[in-house]
Amino acid sequence: MSAVVVTAVFHPVIDRRDELIAAMRAGIAATHEEPGCLVYAIHDAEDGTVTMIEKWASRADLDAHAHGAAIATLQADIAGLVTQPAVVTIMVPIPLGQVSRGALPHLDEPSIAPE
Repeated sequence: MSAVVVTAVFHPVIDRRDELIAAMRAGIAATHEEPGCLVYAIHDAEDGTVTMIEKWASRADLDAHAHGAAIATLQADIAGLVTQPAVVTIMVPIPLGQVSRGALPHLDEPSIAPE
């Protein structure tokens, strides 16, 4: 079973970025409780988008999330606050170099402890 990394880029309606971020709160909190969710965090991108970076324990966990209640909540809560559907990219890590720097870490993973 291989971890899966996802980016989801949200394009906020002009002058509604802060509302978008606030509206994402409940869906993010619910997702954090889903099985296999290792990382689910939003970031403010320089181009004005809001980018979600996700890490899932398996593709099955990601698929369950994609069809679950938390994502339905998130999508309903952000309706009208984005100009288009999120641009989602699904990736499988290719860890190279140092274990602690060659892959997107999750601190609960025993091989990736803080140095």
